[in-house]
Amino acid sequence: MSKVSSKIVLKRILKQLKNYKILLSCTLFFALLTVAGTLATPIFFGRAVDAITERGKVDFSSLTFQFILTGASIAITCVSQWLMNVINNRITYGVVKDVREEAFKNLQRLPLSFLDSHSSGDIVSRNIADVDQFADGLLMGFTQLFTGVLTIVGTLGIMIYLNWIIALIVFVLTPLSLFVAKFIASKTYSLFKTTSQIRGEQTAFINEMIGNLKVVQAFNREEENMNKFDDVNQRLTQASLKSIFYSSLTNPSTRFVNAVVYAAVAFAGAMILIVPSMGALLPVAFSVGKLSGLLAYANQYTKPFNEISGVVTELQNAIACAARIYEIIDETPQTPDARDALDLQSVNGDVEFKNVYFSYVADKKLIENLNLKAKAGQRIAIVGPTGCGKTTLINLLMRFYDADSGEISVDGNNILKVTRKSLRKNYGMVLQDTWLKSGTVRENIAMGKADATDEEIIEAAKSAYAHNFIMQLPQGYDTVLSEDGGNLSQGQKQLLCITRIMLCLPPMLILDEATSSIDTRTEQKIQAAFARLMQGRTSFIVAHRLSTIKEADLILVMRDGNIIEQGTHAELLKLGGFYSNLYNSQFAI
Repeated sequence: MSKVSSKIVLKRILKQLKNYKILLSCTLFFALLTVAGTLATPIFFGRAVDAITERGKVDFSSLTFQFILTGASIAITCVSQWLMNVINNRITYGVVKDVREEAFKNLQRLPLSFLDSHSSGDIVSRNIADVDQFADGLLMGFTQLFTGVLTIVGTLGIMIYLNWIIALIVFVLTPLSLFVAKFIASKTYSLFKTTSQIRGEQTAFINEMIGNLKVVQAFNREEENMNKFDDVNQRLTQASLKSIFYSSLTNPSTRFVNAVVYAAVAFAGAMILIVPSMGALLPVAFSVGKLSGLLAYANQYTKPFNEISGVVTELQNAIACAARIYEIIDETPQTPDARDALDLQSVNGDVEFKNVYFSYVADKKLIENLNLKAKAGQRIAIVGPTGCGKTTLINLLMRFYDADSGEISVDGNNILKVTRKSLRKNYGMVLQDTWLKSGTVRENIAMGKADATDEEIIEAAKSAYAHNFIMQLPQGYDTVLSEDGGNLSQGQKQLLCITRIMLCLPPMLILDEATSSIDTRTEQKIQAAFARLMQGRTSFIVAHRLSTIKEADLILVMRDGNIIEQGTHAELLKLGGFYSNLYNSQFAI
């Protein structure tokens, strides 16, 4: 995946915020109200102090009025801040929704080569954990950044008006906290990104082990896996502690600067009150009330720096996580269908390979100069040793991968000039590896034909010999299956996958070890059902048990990506070559 810099990520986040201009305007308005209320409170409170201290008596009417104004400003501040937070939540999770949708949308368009070469657990971690971290940082940024900047500007203006000497002291000292925060943030970005990467690695490992726990236990690999998990977990702990340690330095460092500023303001104010000549330099009279107000403003002025420094740290984590999700968004999708791509309709099923070359890795050749003609209605069996290219042939037929050179055509149409959707719609595919989604049995069967009636679904299930076991389930066709079929046996899952094809009745079929998980008696019934299903349909059958393909119209024997023999079962046995030896070896004692 490409590397995305933090500056580019920040620009992209700001670009996505353009979709929320109205909400941004509202949050800025309420931020202004919040800051205005916050700035007004010390003024009213300072006047209240002066009402008590001036001339040694208390002006109760002035005191009461100032307290009413103080309460009103606090109320306005609280309500405005609440409304601002509500809007910020909407903006944040709107952006997060957009990012997740964009990432998932691109995942749907990525070539299978991407998914084959990347851990599914890491991809899941990017779409869930990293996006959640991104949301937390973005929300904190919205909540504190706007009010922080406005508070700094407003507070500085009022302090300059009240006492330019103290304002100058505060102005000079406070930015030190920003320099400290920036220095720490520059160190933490890479640490947070490393933490996210290790978290993705851990998610991938857990996902892999949970999905294959039976195999792990069968081979007594629990201890080895625990050791590997401990290693990843230890690295994640160390990376997390390191990143959190450096980021946690921000708050105490900036608070120390703030304390220095507060002490400097108190000292300067005391000197002005004590030394008359210093007070003479000021355009307005200085009092204890104004000093208390300035101390409050000094706190208000330094507080946003402290908060912004914390925001910067959180944003570094958020940007690091956003960079990982943007890497998926930026991944080059599969070549889109041509603008003038045809929509395959009324397909006969004539399939042809012309001088086809393909390899997964450029320097490791697989299929070379493959030529093949399958006439409509023919049953083409593909056999050969593991790794010879049988499944690769299926990938090319379905355009899961595109050939490096040469041409594959259906009814004379180059499949590169045909829409993928219409091409795949005309194929019915049953693989050795079954896949069932979370949902009812009915929904799983109707996956390829959403408008199928109950009668059609039941008829398809009967044709695939799945009806009996379905009716034995707790709610029959309405039984809800958990992820990947739940407690169904592998054979039952396979029967449901076969039922899907029985329901769709496409003009072309791909059967990749479709009966490998079914007992012999059921397989015989399924073979009879397939025989009826394949009647008049072009069928490509990948099989290891050669006894299941004796009736095929054409058998292709593949080795090292090439077709080394082809013919009927009888012809290939008579030839006495590779196929004959392969077939006879299955019956050797």
